[in-house]
Amino acid sequence: MGTRFEDRTEAGERLAAVLAQFRDRPDALVLGLARGGIPVAAAVAKALNLPLGAMLVRKLGIPGHEETAYGALAWAQGRTVKVANKPLLDRVLEHGVRREWLDGVETRERAELDRRAGLYPETGHDVAGRTVILVDDGLATGATMRAAVEAARAGGAAAVVVAAPVASIDAEASLERVCDAVFCLHMPGKFRAVGSFYRHFWQLTDDDAVGFLKP
Repeated sequence: MGTRFEDRTEAGERLAAVLAQFRDRPDALVLGLARGGIPVAAAVAKALNLPLGAMLVRKLGIPGHEETAYGALAWAQGRTVKVANKPLLDRVLEHGVRREWLDGVETRERAELDRRAGLYPETGHDVAGRTVILVDDGLATGATMRAAVEAARAGGAAAVVVAAPVASIDAEASLERVCDAVFCLHMPGKFRAVGSFYRHFWQLTDDDAVGFLKP
């Protein structure tokens, strides 16, 4: 059945154990990918005695196949970074998905990022010159995490570290190429949905996310 985590908080506590080198580091900052990564990040930040913030991300799903991402957006310090899977994008365009449909998806997701930016606390951390630890509850394709990495780089981060309780082999490999280090507790040979590795895995609301981020 593979590794099981009780919930996101327990997963974060276990993840913190492999991030012990960052404990009490004055230059380090933990950012959870909203929404699902925030409870994991909160547990990591608490265990390592580090500041906690949020990285706002949105997947760009293919119309009709929304679970498949052709790219992702990340919002940080008032700027939005876009990462696209160009080979996949070219294929879906060849198979009849119209460019204006994809533009509509991006417009909608940018609006959602702007809405969350006005609602969530701790999204404006200055990452310049800092070691940024980006945390999510799992990495299936790695699309949103790659956007988060690019956003942290664009903000001037000195080092970008990715951490997640579970990841697909492909996602981990793709992220190894774009960040300084990847920490993952479990990489199953056959990856199922992220939620299948948790005993309790609920969809977080805005109120849930904000509650974790409040000091």
